Amino acid sequence: MKLIIQIPCFNEEESLPIALSDLPTHIDGIDEIEYLIINDGSADKTITAARNWGVDYIVSFHRNKGLAHAFMAGIDVALENGADIIVNTDADNQYLGEDIEHLIQPILSHKADIVIGERPIDDTEDFSALKKKMQRFGSWVVRRASNTDIPDAPSGFRAFSREAALHLNVVNDYTYTLETIVQAGREKISITSVPIHTNPSIRPSRLATSMFRYMRTAMSTILRAYLIYKPLKFFMFLSLFPIVPGIFIGLRFLYFFFTVGGAGHVQSLIFGCTLLIIGFLTIMIGVLGDAISANRKILQNVQYHTRKDHYERVAAANPVKKEKGYIYDR
Repeated sequence: MKLIIQIPCFNEEESLPIALSDLPTHIDGIDEIEYLIINDGSADKTITAARNWGVDYIVSFHRNKGLAHAFMAGIDVALENGADIIVNTDADNQYLGEDIEHLIQPILSHKADIVIGERPIDDTEDFSALKKKMQRFGSWVVRRASNTDIPDAPSGFRAFSREAALHLNVVNDYTYTLETIVQAGREKISITSVPIHTNPSIRPSRLATSMFRYMRTAMSTILRAYLIYKPLKFFMFLSLFPIVPGIFIGLRFLYFFFTVGGAGHVQSLIFGCTLLIIGFLTIMIGVLGDAISANRKILQNVQYHTRKDHYERVAAANPVKKEKGYIYDR
């Protein structure tokens, strides 16, 4: 059983060695632990720090592409190198390395394929009262959209089985945390969470430069993910806003038409018909979205088998382990 711990990095020359030194070197039930960093276009000596520490693999981008791209690139390389379990953590040492053993236990015991680390939000001194409220609200929205019970959706400390990693898709450019939970819930991938601890912050967050920007981007990410997996339900709900008033306005016209002849109420008829047409077109958009969603499921199934076959062939063609610090230039 091989565990690969991956860390997305952007200008983490100073904090990366601290985070790496906190990672476990042995876990019961795991035969081999390897370390992977994704250098997301860093302008400092992040790669040098990683190689000096002795990481096994380095994925390097020539320019900054964002956390979502870095995460998926790491997943790709981890699968290519035979990972049975992949753990994602942060380079700022926010999460405790010793919690990785607890994080992967549901996967080792075959109780889940994705495990999210639940941070003690209320007890985290680095979070303001507003941020704590927004974190709880955001997690509630994700639970509603995904039909899961994950209490800390934005947590980046998570573990994936090989099977779950083969199914992963991230289409937004911002972050993977919210979208992967919605995907897991809607695709019936087994997902759970475990309580974890956190270290004091050693630098400001680079993902959320402001609470307003974070919430705006997070909500658009959740909405987009929900539209991908449940378009018909979304547009059926949306169609109620023009259809319901359109029906009432139409009934009002019919009442006046049969009681006082309908004179002077033609505007109501036109307005009501317009609203009903808009509602009908909204439903048609949902039907088309549902057809596209069905086609997406077929493509995802093809992608899963293609990925699986690709990584098996790569493993068969490259049986020799790469030297430490091997760089995948992307």
